[in-house]
Amino acid sequence: MIEVTRKTALARQMRKALTQPEWLLWERLKSRTQGLTFKRQHAMGPYILDFYCFKARLVIEVDGAVHSENAQAEKDAIRERWLRAQGLEIYRLPAADVYRDPDAAADGVILLASERAALRASK
Repeated sequence: MIEVTRKTALARQMRKALTQPEWLLWERLKSRTQGLTFKRQHAMGPYILDFYCFKARLVIEVDGAVHSENAQAEKDAIRERWLRAQGLEIYRLPAADVYRDPDAAADGVILLASERAALRASK
């Protein structure tokens, strides 16, 4: 219980300190949701997710350059295995794509989340 409380407190802090690409994406996701709800810096198990859409069971991770380094890539793989075991899909969005065209990045996230939510609803 203490670990959950710490993780939730850390997630709250992180919501106040989004990276530039996370902020650019969040500003667009929160206003164009088309019936979907996105959470930012959402605590789940041992992890804090950049963005999460419950209806689509979709995790959105905005990846900066550090994610291409070997040590971080290994951590990301472990994280992805755990998240997939929870029945979640992970969408990795390069920070460069968000910088290049934040509107298109947000539209892509919303389209993917909408498709996944519709698929889940039809089962």
